[in-house]
Amino acid sequence: MDESIITYEPDNSLRRGYIYIFREIWYEFTKNRWLTFQLFKRDFFSIYKQSFIGVFWAFIMPLISVGTFIILNRSGVFTIGEIDVPYPIYAILGLAFWQLFSTGLVASSNSLVKAGSMIVKINFSKKSLVLASAGQSIVPFLIQFILVVILFFTYKISPHITILLFPLFIIPIILLTIGFGLILSLLNGVVRDFGISLSVFLTFLMFLTPVFYAKPKVGILSPITKFNPLFYLVQTPRELILMGVLSEWKGFLYSSILSLVIFIIFLIVFHLTETRVAERI
Repeated sequence: MDESIITYEPDNSLRRGYIYIFREIWYEFTKNRWLTFQLFKRDFFSIYKQSFIGVFWAFIMPLISVGTFIILNRSGVFTIGEIDVPYPIYAILGLAFWQLFSTGLVASSNSLVKAGSMIVKINFSKKSLVLASAGQSIVPFLIQFILVVILFFTYKISPHITILLFPLFIIPIILLTIGFGLILSLLNGVVRDFGISLSVFLTFLMFLTPVFYAKPKVGILSPITKFNPLFYLVQTPRELILMGVLSEWKGFLYSSILSLVIFIIFLIVFHLTETRVAERI
């Protein structure tokens, strides 16, 4: 009598190849579009639900930040550098691109921890949580962009016609945000120190990145800026809107490639490990 031996092995998507992984990821994205949007709406309304002035905080905070740096510059404590446009427009536009990254990164890194009970009780793609949380930075970005338009009218200057291309030039910083958000959400689920220290680290990184000041030509910040991909991802779309030039196009190209690589790698890592998230959250 012939006896057949059946060996059961755990499902391993890597054995099926990367094409299968990307097909699986794409299927999950399309299948969970409605869920992602509902999670986005839930998170968005929860932020401003018990706020008296609501979304107007997105107007107020940039004005306070820029006003602080103007006072520091005029008092001699801080040097803005050579800027050919009104400083409020330059600073708020840079801050809008920066917060597109920082706000989305903080929100997405905390997404799995905040949804701990949901993850344990419901079986769904955890990517929806990260994407919905990363999307929280879009609305403040659009509001701050409206503020920039108002400043253009106030100073009676016009943006360059290349402003129409800026949506294409913010794709790399969005990919970088989601990529780091995916991996940090996993790490924060295992070790809460990542979520606690992230805001402090991003504040420190912002001061190292020419968001409120022009690119340093001398000093210790000059070489740091040269190898800082976030500088190129912030400066290039800002230059495109204000002057219609791409003075740092090589740095922007390399930073864009780096953003795409980070996004793909961390997306695959998240996809392969998200089935075990409920065990650690």
